[in-house]
Formats: sequence, structure tokens, C-alpha cells
Amino acid sequence: MSMKLKEICAQVPVIPVLVIKHAIIARPLAEALVEGGLHVLEVTLRTPAALEVISAMSEVPGSIVGAGTVLTPADVRAVKDAGARFAVSPGATDSLLAAAQEANLPLLPGAATVSEVMKLMALGYDMLKFFPAEAAGGIKMLKSIHGPLPDVRFCPTGGISADTFGNYLALPNVLCVGGSWITPDDKLQANDWAGIRDIARQTVETAARF
Repeated sequence: MSMKLKEICAQVPVIPVLVIKHAIIARPLAEALVEGGLHVLEVTLRTPAALEVISAMSEVPGSIVGAGTVLTPADVRAVKDAGARFAVSPGATDSLLAAAQEANLPLLPGAATVSEVMKLMALGYDMLKFFPAEAAGGIKMLKSIHGPLPDVRFCPTGGISADTFGNYLALPNVLCVGGSWITPDDKLQANDWAGIRDIARQTVETAARF
């Protein structure tokens, strides 16, 4: 499953981390992001509408929709039924890993320490979420991890912005980053899909320099 996650993460420089309260905006939002070049989407399970949003976004041609904030085996089953093609968790528990394996749902488990990374590597995971990125040491921490553990790759998430994401992408052990700046609240509230599309395009263009 880590191989599948690597394939997914390698497709985009940034995975938009989406907290969507109303499913009615799911399709036009996904269409704008796909048109802007960011077609891998993470819908967090932080709102009652999340499962409906996953289902709606999964119908958009070209999209690869995953679920974020997946914490329990029940979450794994729910997001798989909703159409999620991968799951993301801020950490990892034995029961969560087992549930993802049983459901055949690629999981991006979170790690913030070298011991956590080593434990997940021993279980066959070499594509991980580094969370909370900035609070856990950010770029300096990832550079330090790369020395003794050069075979693991990361998607850092947490506190990363339009001004800093390129510095993460420049690291040899980072395939992509997760970020919420792609969909600012003011543009979501205004249904400014063209504006969000343009942010996505600009992000892809900026990433190409790193």
C-alpha cells in the first residue's frame, strides 16, 4: 500500500487539505482544483458533511479523492464506502493499520519522531505523513531523519504555507506536502472557484522551480 501512496503523492506537489462544511460546494470545488492541476484531494473527517463531500468529489473526472483525519477502524470502513481511494491519519495505531489492510485502502499514517518512523518502516510503510510538520521540527527535522533513514518518503502537513512549501519540496525525502492555503475561507464562502483554480495553478508553477 505504501507503493500505491507513493504513486499518488508523486502526482502533485501539494495535496489540498479540505475542511468542507457543506456538500453542495464539493463538486465545483473539486472541478476547480483539478483544472488548476491539483487533482489529489484530502477531505478531512472534521465536519458532518465529509462523507458526502468525498462521494461528490469522487465523481469529478480526473480526481483522486482521499479522506483525512481517519482515526479508527470505523472511519476506514466509512470512507472506503464513501468512495475514498486513500486515507490519511495524523498518527498510527495497530487497529487502524489492520483495518486499512483489511479494507485494502492505502493509508498514509502520520509520524513525528524517529522511533515512530522506524516502527512504521518495520511494518512495511515507507511513505508517511510528517505531522505536525512545523511544530515537530519542520525542515530541520526532515533533513535529520534523511541521514539515518534515507529510504522513507514524507508528505509533511501542518503549518506549511504558500511561502514555505517550496523549501519542503526541495528536500530529497519529500514527495509532496499537504496544505490548506489552497482553499482560503474567503474564496470558499464567495464560491470563487476561478480564484481557487488560479491559486492551484500558481502553486503548481511555483513548485516546478524546486
